[in-house]
Amino acid sequence: MKKAIYIAFTAASLASCGGSSKNSVESVIESNNLEAIRAKHTEISQQHKALEMELKTLDSAIAQLDDNAKLPLVTTFEVKPEKFDHYLELQGDVTTKQNVLIYPEMAGTLYRVYVKEGQKVAKGQVLASIDDGGLSSQLAQAKTQAELSRTTFERQKRLWEQNIGSEIQYLQAKTTYEAQQSAVKQLESQVGKSTIRAPFAGIIDDVIKDQGTVVSPGPGSEVFRIVNLSNMYIKVEVPESHLPNVTPGKDVRVYFPVLGDSVVTKIRQTGNFINPSNRSFTAEIPVPSHDGKVKPNLTAKVMINDYTNENAILIPQSIVSENADGEQYVFLVDADSISSDPVAKKVVIETGKTQGDYVEVLSGINSGDGIIDEGARSVKEGQKVKIKNNI
Repeated sequence: MKKAIYIAFTAASLASCGGSSKNSVESVIESNNLEAIRAKHTEISQQHKALEMELKTLDSAIAQLDDNAKLPLVTTFEVKPEKFDHYLELQGDVTTKQNVLIYPEMAGTLYRVYVKEGQKVAKGQVLASIDDGGLSSQLAQAKTQAELSRTTFERQKRLWEQNIGSEIQYLQAKTTYEAQQSAVKQLESQVGKSTIRAPFAGIIDDVIKDQGTVVSPGPGSEVFRIVNLSNMYIKVEVPESHLPNVTPGKDVRVYFPVLGDSVVTKIRQTGNFINPSNRSFTAEIPVPSHDGKVKPNLTAKVMINDYTNENAILIPQSIVSENADGEQYVFLVDADSISSDPVAKKVVIETGKTQGDYVEVLSGINSGDGIIDEGARSVKEGQKVKIKNNI
């Protein structure tokens, strides 16, 4: 009724003003009198302002008398149990235990390099050779002498077994033969150091020294870098408070921001030592090479699944409020009032873990409850509300 009066009054006022002013405006304009036109403009402007004030007064009266206009408009959603996985987020870098620099074991000129950067090599494969400075010739000579001493020893042994000759001759031949064998092994070891071999299967990441370079053992004389991408892992520092939940076999999501890609893996092992400086322990997480895209020292975001609830109740964090006593609460629609006049009901809840924009509710809400979502911050306990959607 109030709305009908308001509309009729407004239409009548505008019609009367518009009709009288129309003729008057036309006659004033036809007079071509500038002062009269300006005076008419001022008169109509004052009438317009007066009408606006009257409209505001009517709007205020309608707002006070119309109960339906005061009801806050809200949306609701029905609570349903669902699986909730909580993840502990940490940062780490990809590393590998098979990422080493290869140094020469003897001094000399790098005689020949047999591999190039990016080449796959097998364990024990020859990578380069160093000029041995005549050790090969000495080895050949030692082998000849060793062969002679072996023949002498075998003949002396047969004579001694036939009780021919003295024991001292037999022992001297045996000692000479053993000494020559030891000399051959020593020279073979020295000559073997002139050959640089791959300590494990992998990829030649860098050829540091060129053919013809003089090299020697020690820092600054590395010749190759070899990397194996088949056994990479991420080692992260985990706060000790998560010790019961971060264990070998736990699911892990690893995201590589640079690649924009992620992999799913599991914790391989956890450390047995709590670092006293930061109260944390280590967790080792294997990662695949991902077609060679994942490389050592690549930054990764590690998300460890430290908690799972198969029947969790989740609600948006944005609708949770807190009172002066530190209690958290939400508003739901009273189930007994939904069919007639929906009423907001305040319930205190106990929350658990959060993940993203959602929080787990441990108590206070049951499956099937209608929770107020949009408009939750503007309602009060026991207040009637308008529901924009069906629960």
